[in-house]
Amino acid sequence: MQIQLVVGLGNPGADYVLTRHNVGFWFVDALARAHGISYRHERKFSGDVCRLTLGESELRLLKPDTFMNRSGQSVQAMAAYLKLPPEAILVAHDDLDLPAGVVRLKQGGGHGGHNGLKDIIERLGENFSRLRFGISRPQQGEEVIDYVLRRAGEDDQSLIMEAVTAAIAVMPRVVNGEMEKAMHELHSRGVVPRNQRDGSSTDAGNKLDSKK
Repeated sequence: MQIQLVVGLGNPGADYVLTRHNVGFWFVDALARAHGISYRHERKFSGDVCRLTLGESELRLLKPDTFMNRSGQSVQAMAAYLKLPPEAILVAHDDLDLPAGVVRLKQGGGHGGHNGLKDIIERLGENFSRLRFGISRPQQGEEVIDYVLRRAGEDDQSLIMEAVTAAIAVMPRVVNGEMEKAMHELHSRGVVPRNQRDGSSTDAGNKLDSKK
């Protein structure tokens, strides 16, 4: 099925913009920028929304302005308005189980402890697709909540934004329902581990804007 709604998960407010837990926002912001599209706030959807065209397909982007654990409220409202089944929805989010720089496309599944996914599943079921951006796990002894709500280091931020760029490149396939081809392209990417990097960024055009 073709994807008609892409949701980025994150927390609203300037304090959270550059935190690891906002990687879903990083992705949909970058996708909107790549197409020269701006968001507008839609109170009835409890979030920021924009519309763009990929090929011959129309796509909506959504950034819930609820906090992470109530993300489903926003997604449910927009899905109901557009009369979309869960299968037409793609949710972009951070994933502790993947190294920074790795991105995976997945259809259906559980929430894996992610509160944003958990709330969406409780409201819509599990049959939506996910775009999982690795943020690596915290070091031993570090609390997960502190880790995900803290700004990523420069190296990790660079790796994650490279994954964001790669995901944007496969979006035409995703929107057209070519999930297997999109998965192959994303999953076959080579990622240079952070301990082998020279600290340089390969895509200066995809810097995060901390003023947003």
